[in-house]
Amino acid sequence: MPTEGRSLLLSAEQSLLVTLIVELAVTAVLATMLARFRIFRRILLTERRDWPDRLIFAAGLGIPLTAGVAARLLLHYNAADLTVAGSFLAGLLAGPYAGALVGAAVGLPPVFVHEWGALPLAIGCGFAGGGLRELCPKEEIWRFTPFFVTKLHRSIWRLFRKLTLDWQVILVSAPALLELLRQAIGHQFPGSIFFFNPPEKIYSVLVVLATVLAVAIPIKIWNSARIEHRLAEQEQLLMAARVEALANQINPHFLFNTLTSISSLIRSQPETARMLIVKLSGLLRRLLRSQEHFVTLREELAAVEEYLDIERVRFGPSLVVEKDIDEASLNVIVPSMILQPLVENSIKHGLGRKVGEGRIVIRSRRQAGHAVIEVIDNGVGLPTTRMESTGDHGIGLRNVNERMRVIYGENYQLRLHSVPNQGTSARIEIPELDVAERERASA
Repeated sequence: MPTEGRSLLLSAEQSLLVTLIVELAVTAVLATMLARFRIFRRILLTERRDWPDRLIFAAGLGIPLTAGVAARLLLHYNAADLTVAGSFLAGLLAGPYAGALVGAAVGLPPVFVHEWGALPLAIGCGFAGGGLRELCPKEEIWRFTPFFVTKLHRSIWRLFRKLTLDWQVILVSAPALLELLRQAIGHQFPGSIFFFNPPEKIYSVLVVLATVLAVAIPIKIWNSARIEHRLAEQEQLLMAARVEALANQINPHFLFNTLTSISSLIRSQPETARMLIVKLSGLLRRLLRSQEHFVTLREELAAVEEYLDIERVRFGPSLVVEKDIDEASLNVIVPSMILQPLVENSIKHGLGRKVGEGRIVIRSRRQAGHAVIEVIDNGVGLPTTRMESTGDHGIGLRNVNERMRVIYGENYQLRLHSVPNQGTSARIEIPELDVAERERASA
């Protein structure tokens, strides 16, 4: 063969190094792909798994591992064979029986080409991982990472200095010993098992290291997926807590303002005050019966109508309320008590100081995948200095604005437009979610 042709070939050492690197890449790709399946990720989140979960885990990991063994046998693609690491990993994460099932799956195909030692070794690796799982604290398993080398010297020093059992040392030693066992069997019984036969002894260390990394890399990837999922859950719980806190804030605020209105009428108009108390009690019963933070726009408008009944008694015929409601928007889901603060703000700040008839228009429509809701009054308007920030308009509007941002994101906020002596318009846009979609989402 010409010199140029020989220079393109890899030496035995280089070929081994490339194969080991590709093996680790295959391991990382497989772990990443499995973590993207919701059912597999759900199994990773719990340490107590029933038999169906164990079987799903064994199938999810065993099928691609068996395909890798088949690729070695049929295509001579040695980097895809993860028999020792894969079987041990299955047992370590899902228990001895799941590990044995995966070991049987990956060890059976080599038997057909007379690699008689593959099946018992693979099953043994699965049981070894499962046995270690029964003894080792579960969090220690998830702490096992590809960067164990940086902490290994401290773990060994702690082991000899304090005679303290360090599970990280054991987790490193177990797959390393299994790989050494495979090499010993391969040398003692040639042809009975597949193994990497390094041209020099020094390369045996790299083979052992690759097996340990083939166990540590999936654990690191899957643990990152577990942490991300838990962080997402915590974020959802935090958002729910903030929404609940904001919802609980608006009810006392509404009650305080209504009681203030009633107190101003007790001496001058006692019968009117008594009627207001009766209507207020009915509205409060309705609020107490409802534990939902989200209601349909139809239900929200009914609650606003009960509040307006109270204000109509107080203001008399000088308060006129008009509604321009698109029927298609009535089933859109909205945060509860989202409109009452807007109507209250119009009455208190817009119409309370106005001489003559006060008019409020409540308008809703569906537009470009959103429900657009507006509360418009013909009051005295808001001073220009107070239009710069919604936070300057009191608890009610701040609460509405904050709930919009918390629930739907920073792009969804309360929009105010006011013209002095002409009136104010409060506008909110809510992404469409109707009753049918809410039921499907909760199913």
